[in-house]
Amino acid sequence: MNLILTVLEITAPVFFLAMIGFVWVKAGFEYRIRFVTQLAMNLGIPCLIFTALMKTQIEPQALADLTLASIAAYGAVTVAAYGLVKLTRLDVRTYLAPIIFGNTGNLGLPLAMFAFGEVGLSYAVVVFAVMAIWSFTFGVWLVAGGGSLLKVIKEPLVSATLLGALFLWQGWQTPLFLTNTLELIGQMAIPLMLITLGVAVARLSPGQIGQATWISLVKYLLCFALAYVIAQAFQLEPVAAAVLVIQIATPVAVSSYLLAEKYGADSGSVAGLVVVSTLMSICAIPLMLALLI
Repeated sequence: MNLILTVLEITAPVFFLAMIGFVWVKAGFEYRIRFVTQLAMNLGIPCLIFTALMKTQIEPQALADLTLASIAAYGAVTVAAYGLVKLTRLDVRTYLAPIIFGNTGNLGLPLAMFAFGEVGLSYAVVVFAVMAIWSFTFGVWLVAGGGSLLKVIKEPLVSATLLGALFLWQGWQTPLFLTNTLELIGQMAIPLMLITLGVAVARLSPGQIGQATWISLVKYLLCFALAYVIAQAFQLEPVAAAVLVIQIATPVAVSSYLLAEKYGADSGSVAGLVVVSTLMSICAIPLMLALLI
């Protein structure tokens, strides 16, 4: 009973905030998703990542181990997802990226914070950064043939991660007035991301629900199993291992739909994956947390 209450305490704020965005749009209120997303991705999340890394008390070696484990996990998921797509004769441009890349930003970061506190958030931003680099290079190339390392370096969240890692490594701290300012900006990121997630899901028009259901289910099972095996292989401590598994096994990212829409893949099918996998997360995430806590 205590475990159920703990899981509910962790997941309830996530889904309630997403529901606010969903209801807001369904009630007919305006929500400029592009502006809010740019604000969160270019300002809020970079500040959140930088301050989380700068102030973390985690040993640099533990973060290095998690970085290597994250790279290995995404590599394993990519290979397995490619095999699945080819075996089932799905379109690679449409389906491979959604299976690989989960919603580590809008959903993964808040979950890590609510479940494991500031330590969990520090671990989560490392996994998120690895995902972002892989997404902006291989992910964009996969859908459009246009990924580039230069674009990755220019992304504020990647720069914030590298700068935060440097401050962590050197033991540096920004002046208190600047730290307080950056933390205040960063605090807006998680509520904005969750509300925006609800707005995005409310505006999507899902397609091919039956196919989206089995693909989403396989994605959860595949990502959870591979991330768990990788975490054990790298002998990550329990919190780091749990964060890695949760981050890798998040539902399909809304950004996958935006990329499909922008570059001419089957955006309707990807929208179906986003909606179905996000709805599945209502049951999947509490179950994963129950297994990991």
